[in-house]
Amino acid sequence: MHRLVINFQGSLVNPNVALEAAKRGELHTLPPGPTGRIDARAISDAKASGVTATCITVGHVVGPGDPAVVTYRDLESWNQFFGQTNSLLTLARSAAELTLLNADGKLGLILGFQNTEMLGGDASMVSKFSKLGVRVIQLTYNGENSVGFGCLCPQDQGITAFGRRVIDAMNESGVLVDLSHAGPMTLRTAIEASAKPVAVSHTACRSLVNNPRNVYDDDLRLLAKRGGVVGIFAMPFLRESGQPTIEDYIRHIEHALDVVGEEHVAIGTDGTITQVDDVGTYLHYLGEAIKDRKATGVAAPGEDKAVALFLPDMTGPSQFEKLADCLARRGHAASTVDRLLGKNWLRLVTDAWAPGASCNMA
Repeated sequence: MHRLVINFQGSLVNPNVALEAAKRGELHTLPPGPTGRIDARAISDAKASGVTATCITVGHVVGPGDPAVVTYRDLESWNQFFGQTNSLLTLARSAAELTLLNADGKLGLILGFQNTEMLGGDASMVSKFSKLGVRVIQLTYNGENSVGFGCLCPQDQGITAFGRRVIDAMNESGVLVDLSHAGPMTLRTAIEASAKPVAVSHTACRSLVNNPRNVYDDDLRLLAKRGGVVGIFAMPFLRESGQPTIEDYIRHIEHALDVVGEEHVAIGTDGTITQVDDVGTYLHYLGEAIKDRKATGVAAPGEDKAVALFLPDMTGPSQFEKLADCLARRGHAASTVDRLLGKNWLRLVTDAWAPGASCNMA
């Protein structure tokens, strides 16, 4: 059997598709959404990387348009995409399917939301989206919504009454609660409100870098106490300033291991597998995107036009193998590396994706 590798927040798109189209002035000709950017190279790179499954973002996050309409349209696009691609790429809905995918060497995609605005104030929508294949719902993005408060909110009052109903619905429907981007009080109250263990799928350690996208040690301990898992991302927030590298990534992983133990730490790179070919052009368009994010108030401190949203020395199809090798050279046991790369996520979703509200807390 292949090593189980689950990246619980990532992307399979080939970033060069959009970059090359932008350089030609033809970005408008690409199909909307990420499915039009997953080409043969992206699938080949994913296969070569050894990844078993990646949790991808679908539906509304921020921006114009009715959140529900945007989300349904995106889900339909993904449904068509799965119908058109070969059998190598498949939708993953259960822990058992993840195990089978790993044994068969196939690629799984886990569908996840990064906001709850598409629920439209109706907690029963959780069940409907679950039946459409959504297995992860992040409660907030960086701002406030009807469920709670994101990490950029100056006044975080914790999970709302509606947010508690949403969490209950997620527990009942077998949808994993994701607290990435949440404010500290929203994160704490959501962990306590959930009858099942939860995730912070892509973040880092705030005691190392005091950035609102990162999580305090005490909150990591609370997450772990109730059986949850934290995924460490490969993002600019691994450092106070400047371009992070794999050294910074491992520093956050090892700190999290010291705080909560090897059963509660995993990976959620929040990046692509296919590497960027033209970094100069990439940084130009990244700067434009950050400018737009700042204008709309969703940019987190540390977003910098000179800092790539990937680690230059941990990118491309070899990134997971390189991470595993680096961890092994630093003395981490093979069993620990296996947990970090996939087994901890498998354990978590085995609990979280089971229908019904009961669970076994760690």
